[in-house]
Amino acid sequence: MTEGTETRFKRTLGRFEVFFLGFGAMIGFGWIVQTSNWLNEAGAMGAALAFAIGGVIMALVGLLYSELTSAMPWAGGEHNYLMRGLGPRLALIGSWGILGGYVTVVAFEAVAIPNTIGYIIPQVYSVPLWEVAGSQVYLVWALIGIGAAIALTWLNIRGIKPASLLQTSVVLFLFVMILVMIVASIFGGEPGHMEPMFTGGSAGIVAVLVVVPFFFVGFDVIPQSAEEVKLPPKKIGRLVVISVLAAAAFYIAIVLTTSVALPASELVDFELATADAFGALVGSEFGSNFVVAGAIAGLVTSWNAFLVGSSRLMWAMANAGMLPAWFAKLHHKNKTPVNALLFVGGLSVIAPFFGSAMLDWLVDSGSPSIVLTYIMVCITFLVLRKREPEMDRPMRVGGAGNGPGFAIGVLALACSIGMFILYMPGMPAFLAPEPWIMFGAWWLLGIFFLLRLPGGIAAGPNAEHDLQKKLATMGRGPLAGKE
Repeated sequence: MTEGTETRFKRTLGRFEVFFLGFGAMIGFGWIVQTSNWLNEAGAMGAALAFAIGGVIMALVGLLYSELTSAMPWAGGEHNYLMRGLGPRLALIGSWGILGGYVTVVAFEAVAIPNTIGYIIPQVYSVPLWEVAGSQVYLVWALIGIGAAIALTWLNIRGIKPASLLQTSVVLFLFVMILVMIVASIFGGEPGHMEPMFTGGSAGIVAVLVVVPFFFVGFDVIPQSAEEVKLPPKKIGRLVVISVLAAAAFYIAIVLTTSVALPASELVDFELATADAFGALVGSEFGSNFVVAGAIAGLVTSWNAFLVGSSRLMWAMANAGMLPAWFAKLHHKNKTPVNALLFVGGLSVIAPFFGSAMLDWLVDSGSPSIVLTYIMVCITFLVLRKREPEMDRPMRVGGAGNGPGFAIGVLALACSIGMFILYMPGMPAFLAPEPWIMFGAWWLLGIFFLLRLPGGIAAGPNAEHDLQKKLATMGRGPLAGKE
């Protein structure tokens, strides 16, 4: 949406709802199973330090998002920034990258939900259907994922307000869970279990650090929904960084509370390490199930948030002619991107039938695309600081003057490029062949849409409007036949 156009969405989200949306997007399921790996690779303090460092890196990127969001508080987030700073072709590449991450995470959540419920109710693994990549698919198990997908999609179609109410209530439960874990660890934890504090030296910390960025993906959902927020643009920008710092605090608390419950060497035998460790700490199976409920809550909040983010981004891309105009339809009453939600929700409905192994590959394949978009946003920040120094920026990184903000932008860009390099051959986060094949397939589809865009559209404040007009003259895009 270009500057000056009328708002098409309902502004209903307040300060806390925006924060819960961003924070909840970052708190998914991985922490309940990965904590034992972190503790064994880096030790309690090493893992906590890795998350502190990772939190600072992501906060740097979040700062750039904050300024850009305050300057362009429109639905679609990155799409708008990239259109203005880099033009439509690079905007499509960056938007396609983050969309790939969103879609794969939503698909994964539809499998993670029944997997987690199966920890408490093993009977969900009933009526075997088939195997996919060595992963058995069960009918009852799949139906749970399908039911959750239909319910969340329906709720989001009803409006951003019902979706945010669900987000708020579930995030509050997460806060209760982590508070109970902290209190229990203070009074019942054994500090000796944290020894050794550091394992593997700097290599151990790096081993944890390479996965940290993936646990922070989701703060960018706030910019996607900025047009539905009833706050001054400056405050929207601040909430991006606040949500990142809160997520970092959550993960550090998970690491430390788990580390005092059991020795790291004993945690490797557990499927859901954090839950089993807390159950051992309080001497009750209820304690384990309580943390599992927290993991399910994290799944719901991230799933719900990514439905919001992906649908708004697809709507914005469709309005710019980058995707079929069908995705640009808003619900006549609820003012939600109904077709985009039906599409993403439909993917999550069929996802459980492909098993968890295939979907692990999908999530891995989306990670490089997300980091690529972060790199492009950092470049856009620097370009706009240089080319449009007088652009209205309600929240200005580094305060008055261009120097400090530009330096922060360069630092964030360097960190983002460093994150992307970690995926390359020979690096700690190098992906298996299967995710790279899926990565290539996603980008082949993106190239198809890229080739359909007309040339000759320069970057700048009116780039999206100019692109829409040119597409209309070619008989394509939402404006076709209307002028």
